[in-house]
Amino acid sequence: MSLMTMIMKMSEGLGKTCAIFFLTLLFSLPLGMIVALLRMSRVRVVSAITRFFINILRGTPLMLQLLAVTYGPYYLFGTTVARNKLIPVVIAFSINYAAYFAEIYRGGIESIPVGQYEAAEVLGYSRFQTFMRIILPQVIKRIMPSVTNEVVTLVKDTSLAFTVSYQEMFTIGKQIANSQTSFTPFVVAGVFYYVFNVIVDYVMGRIEKRLDYYR
Repeated sequence: MSLMTMIMKMSEGLGKTCAIFFLTLLFSLPLGMIVALLRMSRVRVVSAITRFFINILRGTPLMLQLLAVTYGPYYLFGTTVARNKLIPVVIAFSINYAAYFAEIYRGGIESIPVGQYEAAEVLGYSRFQTFMRIILPQVIKRIMPSVTNEVVTLVKDTSLAFTVSYQEMFTIGKQIANSQTSFTPFVVAGVFYYVFNVIVDYVMGRIEKRLDYYR
């Protein structure tokens, strides 16, 4: 198989890799905020359960979580494995990354001085208005470097979908490598991931610069 043919075949899985990436961000970023607020709840039971949830997701491999979400329902309830494996893959990625984003959000929120909450209260802002108009914009600015690191990691983690035989780019490359007894597909995959990460890093850098007015 020529190099060009190999690249063309692997590029067929690039769309599925992008789908995992963008859908995971779409669901995990807002879910992470919800989890962070539950983690910071003054109700101890809610806070404790949320902290346990976060510890489980951060303390176990994403690969294991992918297997659990994809095949767990079959072993536990005898249901059929999802025909479209993108669904369990995105679910597993989203809840995993939500746990990491939740801790990033929590760190950002807790870094805001208490005086800002008190000043907002004096000005007549409600708690919701204070959070949305004063706290959240500052939090976003402060957490951008950490969020960027997680987003870059997500690009590489999409390759873990091969564990459930989802036909994304790395899975196709691995199949070609096995059939051709060649390491070249892995090199091609590495170039794809590198270029993808360069683009992601550039976009996130531009967003961070747009937030410079919060200095």
